[in-house]
Amino acid sequence: MHLRKRFPGKAEGNAGSPSPRFISARMSRLAAAIAVALTASIVTIPPASALAAEGPGNCKIQEDPSWSGWSSHEQVGEALAQIERTSGGRVDVEAVGHSSQGRALWAARVGTGDRVLLVTSAIHGNERTGTEALLAILKDLGSGGDARTRQLLEDITLVAMPMVNPDGGELNRRINVLSWADTVAAFPQLQGAPAAWYHSLRGDGIDLPGYDLNRDFNPDLDYVPRAADLPGKDTDAGFFLTPESRAIRDVYVGLRQEKGAVDAYIDLHHMGPCDRLTGGPQDGDLITFSLDYPPLGVQDGAAYKAQWPALDQDKSRRYALSVYNGLIEKYGAQSPLAAVGRYFHPDAREYAGQGRSAFALNGTGTVLFEVRGQQDDLGQNHKGMFVDSVRTGIESLMNGLATGGVDTLDGDDFFGLPDYGWDTTAD
Repeated sequence: MHLRKRFPGKAEGNAGSPSPRFISARMSRLAAAIAVALTASIVTIPPASALAAEGPGNCKIQEDPSWSGWSSHEQVGEALAQIERTSGGRVDVEAVGHSSQGRALWAARVGTGDRVLLVTSAIHGNERTGTEALLAILKDLGSGGDARTRQLLEDITLVAMPMVNPDGGELNRRINVLSWADTVAAFPQLQGAPAAWYHSLRGDGIDLPGYDLNRDFNPDLDYVPRAADLPGKDTDAGFFLTPESRAIRDVYVGLRQEKGAVDAYIDLHHMGPCDRLTGGPQDGDLITFSLDYPPLGVQDGAAYKAQWPALDQDKSRRYALSVYNGLIEKYGAQSPLAAVGRYFHPDAREYAGQGRSAFALNGTGTVLFEVRGQQDDLGQNHKGMFVDSVRTGIESLMNGLATGGVDTLDGDDFFGLPDYGWDTTAD
Protein backbone atom coordinates (compact mmCIF):
# COMPACT_ATOMS: atom_id res chain seq x y z
CA MET A 1 0.00 0.00 0.00
CA HIS A 2 1.32 3.44 -0.90
CA LEU A 3 0.32 6.47 1.13
CA ARG A 4 1.93 9.64 -0.12
CA LYS A 5 1.41 13.36 0.24
CA ARG A 6 -1.60 14.70 -1.46
CA PHE A 7 -0.74 17.01 -4.31
CA PRO A 8 1.54 16.97 -7.35
CA GLY A 9 4.53 19.18 -6.75
CA LYS A 10 4.57 18.71 -2.97
CA ALA A 11 7.94 17.53 -1.66
CA GLU A 12 8.05 13.89 -0.70
CA GLY A 13 9.45 12.67 2.62
CA ASN A 14 9.48 14.20 6.08
CA ALA A 15 10.84 17.56 7.09
CA GLY A 16 13.50 18.21 9.68
CA SER A 17 13.46 21.26 11.94
CA PRO A 18 10.78 23.81 11.01
CA SER A 19 11.88 26.64 8.75
CA PRO A 20 12.54 30.00 10.42
CA ARG A 21 10.09 31.60 8.03
CA PHE A 22 7.27 29.76 9.82
CA ILE A 23 7.22 32.45 12.48
CA SER A 24 8.00 36.08 11.83
CA ALA A 25 9.79 38.20 14.37
CA ARG A 26 6.72 40.39 14.68
CA MET A 27 4.53 37.43 15.49
CA SER A 28 7.08 36.22 18.04
CA ARG A 29 6.93 39.49 19.92
CA LEU A 30 3.13 39.61 19.81
CA ALA A 31 2.77 36.01 20.89
CA ALA A 32 5.13 36.59 23.79
CA ALA A 33 3.10 39.58 24.92
CA ILE A 34 -0.11 37.62 24.72
CA ALA A 35 1.38 34.70 26.62
CA VAL A 36 2.12 37.07 29.49
CA ALA A 37 -1.34 38.59 29.31
CA LEU A 38 -3.14 35.27 29.33
CA THR A 39 -2.17 33.94 32.73
CA ALA A 40 -0.60 30.56 33.22
CA SER A 41 -2.72 27.42 32.98
CA ILE A 42 -4.42 26.17 36.12
CA VAL A 43 -3.14 22.65 35.46
CA THR A 44 0.16 21.27 36.70
CA ILE A 45 2.73 19.91 34.28
CA PRO A 46 4.31 16.59 35.33
CA PRO A 47 8.05 16.66 36.09
CA ALA A 48 10.51 15.48 33.46
CA SER A 49 11.04 12.23 35.35
CA ALA A 50 7.36 11.36 34.98
CA LEU A 51 7.41 12.12 31.27
CA ALA A 52 10.51 9.97 30.79
CA ALA A 53 8.49 6.92 31.86
CA GLU A 54 6.86 7.06 28.43
CA GLY A 55 9.98 7.67 26.42
CA PRO A 56 10.98 5.81 23.26
CA GLY A 57 10.27 2.09 23.46
CA ASN A 58 7.85 2.36 26.35
CA CYS A 59 4.20 3.33 25.94
CA LYS A 60 2.17 2.35 28.97
CA ILE A 61 -1.61 2.16 28.90
CA GLN A 62 -4.02 0.96 31.56
CA GLU A 63 -6.68 -1.71 31.16
CA ASP A 64 -9.22 -0.03 33.42
CA PRO A 65 -7.98 3.46 34.34
CA SER A 66 -9.84 5.83 36.60
CA TRP A 67 -11.51 8.74 34.82
CA SER A 68 -13.05 10.37 37.88
CA GLY A 69 -10.55 13.22 37.72
CA TRP A 70 -12.13 14.59 34.54
CA SER A 71 -14.92 17.12 34.88
CA SER A 72 -18.43 15.68 34.81
CA HIS A 73 -21.31 17.43 33.08
CA GLU A 74 -22.49 18.80 36.42
CA GLN A 75 -19.02 20.10 37.26
CA VAL A 76 -18.69 21.76 33.85
CA GLY A 77 -21.99 23.53 34.45
CA GLU A 78 -20.88 24.71 37.86
CA ALA A 79 -17.55 25.96 36.49
CA LEU A 80 -19.23 27.86 33.66
CA ALA A 81 -21.71 29.46 36.05
CA GLN A 82 -18.87 30.63 38.30
CA ILE A 83 -16.87 31.97 35.33
CA GLU A 84 -19.91 33.90 34.15
CA ARG A 85 -20.56 35.36 37.63
CA THR A 86 -16.98 36.48 38.22
CA SER A 87 -16.47 37.90 34.72
CA GLY A 88 -18.63 40.94 35.39
CA GLY A 89 -20.65 40.39 32.24
CA ARG A 90 -17.69 39.66 30.00
CA VAL A 91 -18.48 35.94 29.59
CA ASP A 92 -22.00 34.94 28.58
CA VAL A 93 -23.07 31.32 29.07
CA GLU A 94 -26.21 29.97 27.40
CA ALA A 95 -27.86 26.57 27.18
CA VAL A 96 -28.20 26.31 23.40
CA GLY A 97 -29.87 22.91 23.39
CA HIS A 98 -30.19 19.63 25.25
CA SER A 99 -28.84 16.16 24.67
CA SER A 100 -31.17 13.28 23.89
CA GLN A 101 -31.21 12.47 27.62
CA GLY A 102 -31.99 16.07 28.55
CA ARG A 103 -28.59 17.40 29.63
CA ALA A 104 -27.82 21.02 28.80
CA LEU A 105 -25.49 21.84 25.92
CA TRP A 106 -23.69 25.06 26.79
CA ALA A 107 -22.06 27.74 24.68
CA ALA A 108 -19.84 30.26 26.44
CA ARG A 109 -19.07 33.47 24.58
CA VAL A 110 -16.40 36.07 25.29
CA GLY A 111 -15.07 38.94 23.20
CA THR A 112 -16.69 41.31 20.73
CA GLY A 113 -14.31 41.21 17.78
CA ASP A 114 -15.16 40.66 14.14
CA ARG A 115 -13.01 37.54 13.82
CA VAL A 116 -14.98 34.60 15.18
CA LEU A 117 -13.58 31.34 16.57
CA LEU A 118 -15.92 28.46 17.47
CA VAL A 119 -14.46 25.57 19.50
CA THR A 120 -16.18 22.30 20.42
CA SER A 121 -14.94 19.61 22.79
CA ALA A 122 -15.99 16.10 23.79
CA ILE A 123 -18.16 15.37 20.76
CA HIS A 124 -16.83 11.90 21.50
CA GLY A 125 -17.76 11.43 25.14
CA ASN A 126 -14.49 9.87 26.28
CA GLU A 127 -12.31 12.63 24.80
CA ARG A 128 -12.34 15.47 27.30
CA THR A 129 -8.92 17.10 27.52
CA GLY A 130 -10.33 19.99 25.51
CA THR A 131 -13.08 20.51 28.06
CA GLU A 132 -10.55 21.29 30.77
CA ALA A 133 -8.53 23.53 28.44
CA LEU A 134 -11.58 25.58 27.44
CA LEU A 135 -12.63 26.12 31.05
CA ALA A 136 -9.15 27.46 31.85
CA ILE A 137 -9.16 29.79 28.84
CA LEU A 138 -12.63 31.14 29.65
CA LYS A 139 -11.65 31.74 33.25
CA ASP A 140 -8.63 33.82 32.31
CA LEU A 141 -10.33 35.75 29.52
CA GLY A 142 -13.22 36.49 31.83
CA SER A 143 -11.08 37.91 34.62
CA GLY A 144 -7.94 39.28 32.93
CA GLY A 145 -7.68 43.05 33.27
CA ASP A 146 -4.44 43.79 31.44
CA ALA A 147 -4.32 45.84 28.25
CA ARG A 148 -3.40 42.95 25.97
CA THR A 149 -6.33 40.79 27.10
CA ARG A 150 -8.71 43.70 26.58
CA GLN A 151 -7.29 44.25 23.09
CA LEU A 152 -7.58 40.55 22.29
CA LEU A 153 -11.25 40.59 23.22
CA GLU A 154 -11.80 43.59 20.96
CA ASP A 155 -10.25 41.68 18.06
CA ILE A 156 -11.93 38.28 18.37
CA THR A 157 -15.14 36.62 19.49
CA LEU A 158 -14.59 33.21 21.07
CA VAL A 159 -17.52 30.81 21.43
CA ALA A 160 -16.66 27.63 23.34
CA MET A 161 -18.87 24.56 23.62
CA PRO A 162 -16.89 22.54 26.17
CA MET A 163 -19.03 19.37 26.38
CA VAL A 164 -21.23 18.61 23.38
CA ASN A 165 -21.79 14.90 24.10
CA PRO A 166 -22.62 14.82 27.81
CA ASP A 167 -24.61 11.57 27.59
CA GLY A 168 -21.63 9.73 26.15
CA GLY A 169 -19.38 11.51 28.62
CA GLU A 170 -21.31 10.23 31.61
CA LEU A 171 -20.75 6.69 30.30
CA ASN A 172 -17.13 7.35 29.31
CA ARG A 173 -17.83 6.21 25.76
CA ARG A 174 -17.50 7.61 22.25
CA ILE A 175 -21.11 7.69 21.00
CA ASN A 176 -24.16 9.40 22.46
CA VAL A 177 -27.35 7.66 23.66
CA LEU A 178 -30.24 7.65 21.19
CA SER A 179 -32.21 4.78 19.67
CA TRP A 180 -33.31 4.58 16.05
CA ALA A 181 -36.93 4.30 17.22
CA ASP A 182 -36.63 7.62 19.06
CA THR A 183 -35.02 9.14 15.99
CA VAL A 184 -37.98 8.07 13.85
CA ALA A 185 -40.35 9.48 16.47
CA ALA A 186 -38.61 12.84 16.06
CA PHE A 187 -38.64 12.55 12.25
CA PRO A 188 -41.75 10.58 11.22
CA GLN A 189 -40.81 10.90 7.56
CA LEU A 190 -38.08 8.30 8.24
CA GLN A 191 -40.59 5.56 9.10
CA GLY A 192 -39.47 2.34 7.38
CA ALA A 193 -36.08 3.71 6.34
CA PRO A 194 -32.87 1.91 7.35
CA ALA A 195 -30.87 3.39 10.21
CA ALA A 196 -28.06 5.80 9.37
CA TRP A 197 -24.76 4.05 8.82
CA TYR A 198 -23.17 5.79 11.83
CA HIS A 199 -25.85 4.60 14.28
CA SER A 200 -24.83 1.68 16.52
CA LEU A 201 -26.72 -0.60 18.88
CA ARG A 202 -23.93 -0.51 21.47
CA GLY A 203 -20.73 1.34 22.12
CA ASP A 204 -17.57 0.76 24.16
CA GLY A 205 -19.06 -2.37 25.73
CA ILE A 206 -22.30 -0.67 26.82
CA ASP A 207 -25.58 -2.03 25.47
CA LEU A 208 -27.19 1.30 24.67
CA PRO A 209 -27.71 2.59 21.11
CA GLY A 210 -26.31 5.84 19.87
CA TYR A 211 -24.61 7.85 17.13
CA ASP A 212 -21.10 8.87 16.30
CA LEU A 213 -21.97 12.56 16.50
CA ASN A 214 -18.96 13.50 14.42
CA ARG A 215 -20.59 11.97 11.33
CA ASP A 216 -23.95 13.73 11.73
CA PHE A 217 -23.19 17.04 9.95
CA ASN A 218 -24.20 18.32 6.54
CA PRO A 219 -22.81 21.32 4.64
CA ASP A 220 -26.40 22.19 3.73
CA LEU A 221 -27.14 23.91 7.03
CA ASP A 222 -30.88 23.83 6.27
CA TYR A 223 -30.91 20.11 5.55
CA VAL A 224 -33.91 18.13 6.86
CA PRO A 225 -33.57 14.32 7.09
CA ARG A 226 -35.08 12.37 4.17
CA ALA A 227 -35.74 8.64 4.00
CA ALA A 228 -34.33 8.45 0.48
CA ASP A 229 -30.89 9.53 1.76
CA LEU A 230 -30.55 6.70 4.28
CA PRO A 231 -28.52 4.80 5.30
CA GLY A 232 -25.79 6.72 3.48
CA LYS A 233 -22.12 5.77 3.59
CA ASP A 234 -19.02 6.93 5.38
CA THR A 235 -17.96 9.39 2.67
CA ASP A 236 -21.38 11.08 2.61
CA ALA A 237 -22.64 14.08 4.52
CA GLY A 238 -24.65 13.28 7.63
CA PHE A 239 -28.29 13.96 8.36
CA PHE A 240 -28.55 16.16 11.51
CA LEU A 241 -30.42 13.35 13.27
CA THR A 242 -29.19 14.17 16.78
CA PRO A 243 -30.02 17.15 18.99
CA GLU A 244 -26.33 17.57 19.77
CA SER A 245 -25.25 18.10 16.16
CA ARG A 246 -28.21 20.38 15.52
CA ALA A 247 -27.27 22.53 18.53
CA ILE A 248 -23.71 22.96 17.21
CA ARG A 249 -25.08 23.80 13.76
CA ASP A 250 -27.49 26.34 15.22
CA VAL A 251 -24.69 28.10 17.10
CA TYR A 252 -22.63 28.21 13.90
CA VAL A 253 -25.56 29.54 11.85
CA GLY A 254 -26.38 32.17 14.48
CA LEU A 255 -22.82 33.44 14.48
CA ARG A 256 -22.79 33.66 10.69
CA GLN A 257 -26.01 35.61 10.70
CA GLU A 258 -24.70 38.01 13.34
CA LYS A 259 -21.07 38.40 12.27
CA GLY A 260 -21.20 37.58 8.58
CA ALA A 261 -18.76 34.68 8.88
CA VAL A 262 -17.21 32.22 11.29
CA ASP A 263 -13.50 32.57 10.56
CA ALA A 264 -12.29 29.48 12.38
CA TYR A 265 -13.53 26.28 13.95
CA ILE A 266 -11.49 23.96 16.19
CA ASP A 267 -12.69 20.43 16.92
CA LEU A 268 -10.97 18.87 19.96
CA HIS A 269 -10.42 15.09 20.00
CA HIS A 270 -8.14 12.28 21.21
CA MET A 271 -6.22 9.71 19.17
CA GLY A 272 -4.40 6.47 19.93
CA PRO A 273 -1.97 6.44 22.87
CA CYS A 274 1.22 5.07 21.30
CA ASP A 275 1.81 6.87 17.99
CA ARG A 276 5.31 8.25 17.42
CA LEU A 277 6.52 11.08 15.22
CA THR A 278 8.39 10.30 12.01
CA GLY A 279 10.83 13.03 11.03
CA GLY A 280 11.46 16.41 12.53
CA PRO A 281 13.41 17.28 15.68
CA GLN A 282 11.45 14.78 17.82
CA ASP A 283 11.67 11.82 15.46
CA GLY A 284 10.58 8.70 17.37
CA ASP A 285 9.00 10.57 20.29
CA LEU A 286 5.44 9.93 21.39
CA ILE A 287 3.03 12.45 19.89
CA THR A 288 1.46 15.04 22.17
CA PHE A 289 -1.20 15.77 19.61
CA SER A 290 -1.63 15.95 15.86
CA LEU A 291 -3.30 18.50 13.59
CA ASP A 292 -5.40 18.21 10.48
CA TYR A 293 -7.37 20.13 7.88
CA PRO A 294 -10.71 18.81 6.49
CA PRO A 295 -10.66 15.29 4.95
CA LEU A 296 -12.59 15.87 1.73
CA GLY A 297 -11.13 13.42 -0.73
CA VAL A 298 -8.76 13.70 -3.64
CA GLN A 299 -7.24 16.87 -5.09
CA ASP A 300 -8.02 19.02 -2.09
CA GLY A 301 -11.75 18.35 -2.16
CA ALA A 302 -12.08 19.08 -5.88
CA ALA A 303 -15.38 17.19 -6.15
CA TYR A 304 -17.04 19.64 -3.75
CA LYS A 305 -15.88 22.95 -5.16
CA ALA A 306 -18.57 23.44 -7.78
CA GLN A 307 -21.35 23.22 -5.19
CA TRP A 308 -19.34 24.67 -2.31
CA PRO A 309 -17.06 27.35 -3.82
CA ALA A 310 -16.26 28.85 -0.40
CA LEU A 311 -14.11 25.82 0.49
CA ASP A 312 -10.55 27.01 1.21
CA GLN A 313 -8.33 24.13 2.26
CA ASP A 314 -5.25 26.34 2.26
CA LYS A 315 -6.86 28.54 4.91
CA SER A 316 -7.43 25.54 7.16
CA ARG A 317 -3.80 24.50 6.73
CA ARG A 318 -2.63 28.04 7.58
CA TYR A 319 -4.68 27.93 10.75
CA ALA A 320 -3.27 24.52 11.69
CA LEU A 321 0.24 25.81 11.00
CA SER A 322 -0.41 28.76 13.31
CA VAL A 323 -1.22 26.30 16.09
CA TYR A 324 1.99 24.38 15.45
CA ASN A 325 4.08 27.54 15.41
CA GLY A 326 2.63 28.69 18.72
CA LEU A 327 3.41 25.40 20.43
CA ILE A 328 6.99 25.30 19.18
CA GLU A 329 7.56 28.92 20.12
CA LYS A 330 6.23 28.52 23.65
CA TYR A 331 7.74 25.17 24.59
CA GLY A 332 10.70 24.64 22.27
CA ALA A 333 11.14 22.02 19.58
CA GLN A 334 12.31 19.31 22.01
CA SER A 335 9.58 19.66 24.65
CA PRO A 336 7.06 16.81 25.10
CA LEU A 337 4.37 19.53 25.15
CA ALA A 338 5.30 20.41 21.56
CA ALA A 339 5.58 16.92 20.07
CA VAL A 340 3.13 17.76 17.28
CA GLY A 341 2.60 16.31 13.83
CA ARG A 342 0.05 15.91 11.06
CA TYR A 343 -2.96 13.66 11.60
CA PHE A 344 -3.60 10.68 9.31
CA HIS A 345 -4.62 12.20 5.98
CA PRO A 346 -3.99 10.22 2.80
CA ASP A 347 -5.41 11.78 -0.33
CA ALA A 348 -8.50 9.58 -0.46
CA ARG A 349 -9.56 10.16 3.15
CA GLU A 350 -13.08 11.60 2.95
CA TYR A 351 -15.55 12.41 5.74
CA ALA A 352 -18.03 15.00 4.56
CA GLY A 353 -20.23 14.29 7.58
CA GLN A 354 -17.75 15.63 10.11
CA GLY A 355 -18.45 19.06 11.55
CA ARG A 356 -15.06 20.36 10.48
CA SER A 357 -15.79 19.31 6.89
CA ALA A 358 -19.32 20.71 6.79
CA PHE A 359 -18.20 24.08 8.17
CA ALA A 360 -15.16 24.21 5.87
CA LEU A 361 -17.46 23.74 2.88
CA ASN A 362 -19.21 26.90 4.09
CA GLY A 363 -15.97 28.88 4.04
CA THR A 364 -14.64 28.44 7.59
CA GLY A 365 -11.03 27.50 8.27
CA THR A 366 -11.21 24.37 10.42
CA VAL A 367 -8.57 22.58 12.49
CA LEU A 368 -8.65 19.18 14.16
CA PHE A 369 -6.72 18.56 17.39
CA GLU A 370 -6.07 14.89 18.23
CA VAL A 371 -4.51 14.46 21.68
CA ARG A 372 -2.58 11.27 22.41
CA GLY A 373 -4.57 8.73 24.41
CA GLN A 374 -7.84 9.21 26.24
CA GLN A 375 -9.50 8.33 29.51
CA ASP A 376 -9.91 4.63 28.75
CA ASP A 377 -6.22 4.35 27.73
CA LEU A 378 -4.34 6.63 30.13
CA GLY A 379 -6.83 7.65 32.81
CA GLN A 380 -5.45 10.79 34.44
CA ASN A 381 -1.84 10.05 33.44
CA HIS A 382 -0.22 13.22 32.03
CA LYS A 383 -3.57 15.02 32.11
CA GLY A 384 -1.90 18.32 32.98
CA MET A 385 0.58 18.10 30.13
CA PHE A 386 -2.09 17.37 27.53
CA VAL A 387 -4.48 20.04 28.79
CA ASP A 388 -1.72 22.65 28.74
CA SER A 389 -0.75 21.76 25.18
CA VAL A 390 -4.34 21.98 23.97
CA ARG A 391 -4.82 25.28 25.72
CA THR A 392 -1.68 26.69 24.14
CA GLY A 393 -2.81 25.47 20.73
CA ILE A 394 -6.19 27.18 21.01
CA GLU A 395 -4.61 30.39 22.27
CA SER A 396 -2.11 30.32 19.40
CA LEU A 397 -4.92 30.42 16.85
CA MET A 398 -6.72 33.12 18.86
CA ASN A 399 -3.55 35.21 18.76
CA GLY A 400 -3.05 34.62 15.05
CA LEU A 401 -6.61 35.69 14.27
CA ALA A 402 -6.30 38.79 16.45
CA THR A 403 -3.02 39.96 14.90
CA GLY A 404 -3.72 38.77 11.36
CA GLY A 405 -0.66 36.53 11.51
CA VAL A 406 -2.63 33.52 10.28
CA ASP A 407 -3.28 35.33 7.01
CA THR A 408 0.42 35.71 6.16
CA LEU A 409 1.46 32.06 6.52
CA ASP A 410 2.05 29.69 3.61
CA GLY A 411 -0.40 26.81 3.91
CA ASP A 412 1.89 24.53 1.91
CA ASP A 413 4.34 24.62 4.83
CA PHE A 414 1.87 22.43 6.70
CA PHE A 415 3.09 19.49 4.60
CA GLY A 416 6.58 19.97 6.00
CA LEU A 417 5.45 18.99 9.50
CA PRO A 418 6.24 15.48 10.73
CA ASP A 419 3.60 12.77 10.68
CA TYR A 420 3.56 9.40 12.41
CA GLY A 421 4.71 7.17 9.58
CA TRP A 422 1.51 7.02 7.58
CA ASP A 423 2.82 8.41 4.31
CA THR A 424 5.75 6.08 4.00
CA THR A 425 5.62 3.16 1.60
CA ALA A 426 4.31 -0.08 3.13
CA ASP A 427 3.75 -3.53 1.63
